Amino acid sequence: MKERAKELKASSRRGSKAAKAAEDETAVLAKIAEMQESDRVMAERIHAVVKESAPELAPKLWYGMPAYALDGKVVCFFQSAEKFKSRYATFGFSDKANLDDGAMWPASYALKELTAADEARIGALVKKAVN
Repeated sequence: MKERAKELKASSRRGSKAAKAAEDETAVLAKIAEMQESDRVMAERIHAVVKESAPELAPKLWYGMPAYALDGKVVCFFQSAEKFKSRYATFGFSDKANLDDGAMWPASYALKELTAADEARIGALVKKAVN
């Protein structure tokens, strides 16, 4: 919660929309760079996949995690394994993601590693989430 409070305070001080977007992406890349190697490698690839699949999503920090927002609302995020001392990292979607598939669908995915097939699936899910 402390990280989220700092994020909100920082966002209220910024100037132009372009400057805010650049600062947000810099903050996300800095947070990724701080991660332990296994999480960092996955987060870097996910960052690239999300930007390629849905360039309209804006990177931003969300509770200290790399996240991607549309019109200021977080659609998806990466949670490192280290952050919660978990055995796997998580790529998840918020309720703003358009992933509805009947009455039940997955909203987050456990990641122990990231293969090319996983990247393709994440890319497809991100595209679906913003459409």
